Amino acid sequence: MLQIFEIIILIFSAVIHEYMHGFVAFQMGDSTAKDAGRLTLNPIAHLEWFGSLFLPLVMIFTGMPFIFGWAKPVPYNPYNLRDRKYGDAKVAIAGPLANLIIALVFGLILRFLPFFSMTFAGLLSIIVYINLVLMLFNLVPIPPLDGSKILAAFLPPAVRAKYLSLDRTGFILVIIFILLAGNWIMPAVDWMFRIIVGG
Repeated sequence: MLQIFEIIILIFSAVIHEYMHGFVAFQMGDSTAKDAGRLTLNPIAHLEWFGSLFLPLVMIFTGMPFIFGWAKPVPYNPYNLRDRKYGDAKVAIAGPLANLIIALVFGLILRFLPFFSMTFAGLLSIIVYINLVLMLFNLVPIPPLDGSKILAAFLPPAVRAKYLSLDRTGFILVIIFILLAGNWIMPAVDWMFRIIVGG
């Protein structure tokens, strides 16, 4: 039952993450996500079988110390953004920022309303952990993760083009990172969790 709750929280957190990419792009002048029917919090519009379901289930049942996944990337056209220089970075950071806000809201509830039952506190802890993991993983600068688009905005044009061209093999790089270096994220997640929740 706990595993089902983790999958549900992961899906909705990933959906909010992707929605915020589209929302910020829309606010900056690009309606691509809205026109594609992706400017919605309806999970059905965002689910992706591998990243939303298969990979999280494998991570849970193989006993990995964290759970990670993603929804379908929300499309946007960078050429429609009013800010041509940093627009990509602003759209990219909106997703991780949404996960941070979710983690802060539920973490502060957990911190300042300690009268909840241990079971309820445990469920809130899962929400905080999953959103911190999503935030930090997406900030890793491996294309196509959000961190790569944030970093790319500050690179010279020629370097930026070569760097972002890794997007074609980025999916494989992300999986390799999860398998080989994913645990490096957890100390940072634990540290942020303690800062937010206390203790």
